[in-house]
Amino acid sequence: MIDIDVQKKLHGISGEMKLAAKLHINRGDFIALTGSSGSGKTTLLRILAGLEEAQGKITVDGETWLDGKKILSPQKRKIGFVFQDYALFSNMSILQNLLFVQKNEILAKHLLQITQLYTLKDRLPNTLSGGQKQRVSLCRAMMNRPKLLLMDEPLSALDPTMRTKLQHEILTLHKEFNTTTILVSHDPSEIYRLSARAIVLEKGAIIKDGTPKDILLQTSGSQKFSFEGELLDIIKVDVIYIAIISIGQQLVEVVVSSKEVQSLKIGQSIRVSTKAFSPMITS
Repeated sequence: MIDIDVQKKLHGISGEMKLAAKLHINRGDFIALTGSSGSGKTTLLRILAGLEEAQGKITVDGETWLDGKKILSPQKRKIGFVFQDYALFSNMSILQNLLFVQKNEILAKHLLQITQLYTLKDRLPNTLSGGQKQRVSLCRAMMNRPKLLLMDEPLSALDPTMRTKLQHEILTLHKEFNTTTILVSHDPSEIYRLSARAIVLEKGAIIKDGTPKDILLQTSGSQKFSFEGELLDIIKVDVIYIAIISIGQQLVEVVVSSKEVQSLKIGQSIRVSTKAFSPMITS
């Protein structure tokens, strides 16, 4: 059980703001933190890890990590942290990277087997792909059997296929070790697939807190589909206009009227929705 009630002044994109987060997290929960860049997501992770100071209080399973001026050191917090960069020791093999954290060869080999890295255990990090390096980083974070696993956009640099593969492995590790996990992500599919609870931060404040379905699915009324994307271009073809929109990692074309064109600007964020639609699903 984790109780968080922290405050910290930050310098965001729009100037000075205050991070104010009050949360109760149950043991074994998988939480996704999302929101615009500069909203305080990574800072909150770093406060939980003890890497940044803050005012307020943090207790984990009855142990005080932060209380006024009393701060438990990061080394004593029993956390695992997976960063965007892999932060592996380049002169050590995969297995040695894990054993550097904890001299438990049985656990290290088990983690490598779960993540399909066992046959590569004697390889050096610079001989691995990005996805393999991130799996090593994840295994290393689990070597202390952490009470709290913190992940700061760990899969953002990977291609969609590798992201999906690692998402399944993250979920496998989470279920086996029942580790309380907090993931920072901007990827709706990743949040929906992995987490049981999604929290949205904006300018340092929690503005939404609920299930991924409630937070992410933004259809209303009779809408069947609703997607947010960036307007890249508007092309006139004969007497019609076609808007080119980037949604996720896909480009879609939508026919728009001449009246709608007048209110659209290239680069703006727009929402595409439909009320009557018969989708075709292919694999």
